Amino acid sequence: MASENISEFYSAVCAEHGTKINPFILDVLENTVAAENVTLKLAGNNRSRLVQRLDDRDILALSECLKNYKCVTAGLDISFNNLTDEGVRYLADLLQEESSALNAMDLMFNNIQTDGAQVLAESLQCNSTLLSLRLSGNKIENRGAMHLASMLQVNSSLEELELAACDLATQSVIAFAIVLKSNKTLRSVDISRPLLFSHQEEWAVHFSDMLMVNSSLVELHLGKMGMTDSGMESLTEGLRHNHSLRYLDIRCNRVTRDGVLHLAKLLKENPTLEIIDLSSNRIEDDGAVYLSEAITSPGCILKELSVSSNNIKTEGLLSLAQAMKLNTVLSHIYIWGNHLEESVCQAFRELIASGRLPPQQTDVCAYEVDGHVFLAEVFNSLRKHY
Repeated sequence: MASENISEFYSAVCAEHGTKINPFILDVLENTVAAENVTLKLAGNNRSRLVQRLDDRDILALSECLKNYKCVTAGLDISFNNLTDEGVRYLADLLQEESSALNAMDLMFNNIQTDGAQVLAESLQCNSTLLSLRLSGNKIENRGAMHLASMLQVNSSLEELELAACDLATQSVIAFAIVLKSNKTLRSVDISRPLLFSHQEEWAVHFSDMLMVNSSLVELHLGKMGMTDSGMESLTEGLRHNHSLRYLDIRCNRVTRDGVLHLAKLLKENPTLEIIDLSSNRIEDDGAVYLSEAITSPGCILKELSVSSNNIKTEGLLSLAQAMKLNTVLSHIYIWGNHLEESVCQAFRELIASGRLPPQQTDVCAYEVDGHVFLAEVFNSLRKHY
């Protein structure tokens, strides 16, 4: 379809419904090249220019356009807008169209609540094209998450689900663990920052049981779960029997050296994990040494590691630097936020200068003042997705 046709159709739909034309939508539609696998990028946090954020009436007009023009199949990004449960109903209607070919929908950081999550879940029970759904930052709460967990018992196409900071409770977190025992499609799940008030870490036991039998999950994000060493021990028990997970995100938890000891043993026994995010825990020197020993063990295939902000001092950081010299598989390491004494600065300067650690694969760079070496922060980080 010619791009001017879809923009003209959008204007006509706005006129029909008595809706003001959103100049942001119109501009994106006018500049959308007609081709297969088109993604409409309508994120409201556009940094290059000031945009008019989308509301429910905008979503109504946009959905009508997408029902008639099938060129948008790759994705629809309407994150950081003012979409509510009413607007979700229009998108759900779009997903239920027999000719719907939309592969990805990014609805992060809108105003979607429980009812909106339920409508989406119901629409996805009969949808076979959507591969990715991102809902992080919407307050769907426990009941909304339960509807999505039930949907996963029926849906056999969704591969990515993001529900970080959605106010999930223990019940729904456990429900996702249970449903993932039988779901064979999901490859990436993010349930970071739920609202868990129990100190028993029941969720970790359920996720451990799930990981023992799940063979499809590749990426798991469990940041800000309040996880302690006990939860880490439970999780690694399940991971010992898992041979599919490649990316484990456990940032911003309460894991210490004792929890990392279990993780280090896992890396020696089950060489499957390639990326681990341990940033903003408290593993300290002993934890870093445990990881270094695991990294240099035969068969470890860890490629990317973040231990930033872990209260690691000279001994631990030097052991990681030495491990990088001995194991050439580890290609990315992030250490900012720890105690960077001069001997550590020199060690990482050597790694970078020798080419062993490319500058774009770490979060520090070296500089020298009056004969002393220091490290400065560089804004690189682990990739968000596997």
